[in-house]
Amino acid sequence: MDRLTSWERRTSTALLTIGTAFLLSWAIPIVLPGLPPVVDQGFWYLQVCTYLLFTADYLIRVYLAPRRTRFVLRNIPSLLVVLLPLLRPLWLLRALLLLQIVAERIQLPLRLRAVVYVSGTAVFLALVGSIAVLGAERDNPASNIQTIGDALWWSLTTMTTVGYGDRFPVTAEGRLVASGLMLAGIALLGVVTAAIASWFVERFERNAARERRTEADVAQILSEINELRGAVDELAGLRTVLAGIGDDQARLHDRLDALTTRLAR
Repeated sequence: MDRLTSWERRTSTALLTIGTAFLLSWAIPIVLPGLPPVVDQGFWYLQVCTYLLFTADYLIRVYLAPRRTRFVLRNIPSLLVVLLPLLRPLWLLRALLLLQIVAERIQLPLRLRAVVYVSGTAVFLALVGSIAVLGAERDNPASNIQTIGDALWWSLTTMTTVGYGDRFPVTAEGRLVASGLMLAGIALLGVVTAAIASWFVERFERNAARERRTEADVAQILSEINELRGAVDELAGLRTVLAGIGDDQARLHDRLDALTTRLAR
């Protein structure tokens, strides 16, 4: 086991806790805007602490990676979160790290794990996207997304690509969040469609394989029946031959008896 894998295993629970703290400190002030200023300030400091911890974890993983360039290229979202901390929509990428950690800790069969991961991602993105767009839109007088209910409705219609148009973002930040949700919705729809198609193809292939095995078994049974018929015919021929031999023996015994009688006279 290399050092990077060992570090990731040891810190998975800690990152789960840090990610949960980040989500709560980010979401609560948006969903409950009437909190006292000292509470808002405390949540802000908690977000800063979680950012610093995520940054430290990322730098340590880069240091421990055997191929650092390859590691950086494979972890672009983490790099963006570290480099652009003030662009709030990109904080959603940090939230997605929490979902990735949870998915890695789920011990399920591969297909069921994929279903749970896709479903969890869809629900997670809908909730986080609604909170993000509410935080971006609520302070704008021209916005029509003012409550968490409006934001959830907009998030669901956006991710499912329905787009009723009764709720829509008017700020640049809100539209950036909407763009991400639309792309995520299309991607998740494609994943679900591919998974369903793969399931049907697998079922068809399994049924076809079962039919091929049945045909092979029937052919083998017919072959064995033909062999048995041949054996029965051969036994019948042997029985006829033995019967003929028995008749010859009986006639020979009769002649011997007659000859013995004549000699005795």
